[in-house]
Amino acid sequence: MIETSTPPGAVRSAGVRRITLEAAGSTLSALLSEPAQLPPRAVVLALHGGGITSGYFDGTAHPDVSLMTLGAALGFTVLALDRPGYGASGARFPQGQALAEQAEAVRAAVAAFAAQHATGGGFFLLAHSWGGKLALTMAGDAEHPHDFLGVDVSGCGHRLALDPAADGQDRDALLMLRNWGPPQLYPPGTFRATQAALSPMPVRELAAIIGWTRTCDEVLARIRIPVRLTFAEHEAWWRHRDEDLADLSALLGGAPRVLIERQPAAGHNLSLGWAARAYHLRALGFLEECLRG
Repeated sequence: MIETSTPPGAVRSAGVRRITLEAAGSTLSALLSEPAQLPPRAVVLALHGGGITSGYFDGTAHPDVSLMTLGAALGFTVLALDRPGYGASGARFPQGQALAEQAEAVRAAVAAFAAQHATGGGFFLLAHSWGGKLALTMAGDAEHPHDFLGVDVSGCGHRLALDPAADGQDRDALLMLRNWGPPQLYPPGTFRATQAALSPMPVRELAAIIGWTRTCDEVLARIRIPVRLTFAEHEAWWRHRDEDLADLSALLGGAPRVLIERQPAAGHNLSLGWAARAYHLRALGFLEECLRG
C-alpha cells in the first residue's frame, strides 16, 4: 500500500487519505478512513457508480454527508476503491473492464489491503449504481460464497425504467434528472464540491448497463450472504414499484436475509444528499446485524 497526495482540485474530509493498492497486475487508488481505535469492527468496502470516483463516498458539501467519516466514527474502516478504469488505473484501462475482470481486480486489492491492515470481523460490501452490479456479482461468486459479511446496494435494480417519451429531451438535462433528481435534495455547494470526483464513464461500462438486465437474474440467485437494497424516492434509472421489488426479492431466494427499502426525500446519488446520513446509518446498522450473525 502506498499513500498518495490529493489530486488537484480535490478536497477530503479530515482523517480521509488517498492510497494505492496493487491488484492483479494493476494499481488501484482508493480513499481510506480508519477509526481512532484499532482493530476496526469491520471494513466497509465501498464501490462507486459510473462517471464518478471514490470521492462519491466522501461528500464535502456538508459534514453529515461523508460515509468515510461516519463509518470511522462508529468504529469501522472504510475503504472506497476507485474501480478499474477510474483514478490511478484510468490510463491503463481507458475503456474500463467487464464485471468479471473488475471482480478479480477488486478481490486482489482486498487481499493486498488485508495483508497490511487489521480487518476486524471482515469485509462488508457497500456499493452504488454501477458499483452495485460489481458488488452483487462478487457476492454471487460461487467459488467464494461467504467471503463477505453482507452486501448493501443503492441505486441499482434489475429492470431499467427508461422513458421513451424522454428521448427528445436534451441529453445533459436528462442525465442530470436521472442522476440527481430535484436539486433541493442536496446540500448547497454539492454540485461544485463534486466536480473533482467526476470522471468519464468507460465505454465498456456503458455497454454493460443493458447487459446487466439480461444476466442479473442468474447473479442474484447465486448470492448466499445477507442483502440490503435501497431505492431512493426519486430513483429514475430503475423500476421500483411494489411489484418490481417483489420480483427482485424473489430472485434473491438463496440469500439468508433480504431487505429492500425505499429512502424518502432522496435522488439516485443518495450518498451525496441530505438523506445520506440516514441511509449510511441504516447501512452500517445492517452491517452490525451481519456481524452478529
